Amino acid sequence: MRRRFFLSLPLIPVLRAADTLEAFGIQWSVPLLQDWRVQREDGVEVLRLATPRPMEASPRRPFQYALAATPPLSKVTLECETRRDPNKKAGSVILVYAWKGPDHFNYAHLSGDSASEQPVHNGIFHVYGGDRVRISSDRGPGALASPGWHAARLTYDASTGVVDVAVDGAPNPSLRAVDLSLGAGKVGIGSFFDTADFRDVKLTFEPAS
Repeated sequence: MRRRFFLSLPLIPVLRAADTLEAFGIQWSVPLLQDWRVQREDGVEVLRLATPRPMEASPRRPFQYALAATPPLSKVTLECETRRDPNKKAGSVILVYAWKGPDHFNYAHLSGDSASEQPVHNGIFHVYGGDRVRISSDRGPGALASPGWHAARLTYDASTGVVDVAVDGAPNPSLRAVDLSLGAGKVGIGSFFDTADFRDVKLTFEPAS
């Protein structure tokens, strides 16, 4: 059965029951609830990762993301408006997909700089028990060139392993990849080590059978 959910986002946690919130009938999970804020700007609900935290040296992979409490998803479209840290040229946000657990997931890294400038930015990355590894081309511009709001759209099909991310309606070779190792999984939003804002979040998905 195909299920369709539209959410204008707030946040929530899955690692500890005490860190779980509900909004729009959807639960989300975050590692540290105090790092996140749900607020309104111009009458619009905004989810903010307000306190980025440094990670341990190894393995090097993100952990500051809000994970949607859905079943594993075989197909998913994640749409949102997002805003990177305005104080950093290369401020970034991430869109997590195919999440099986904190050691096994993929994510799209959307940055102010391009992969040719910084190979660990602005691309699709794979986490499989160790450090994150780039699995997309290094061609294409930075996705979040300006510090304002940008419309992002991620589509993922577990049967083909194909993920595509468009920002402001523009495709980007850096943000397309194929990976069949994870299959169906959950989705999330956050950042690697920056502040990040999200609004007007929508999910359309098919749960894994």
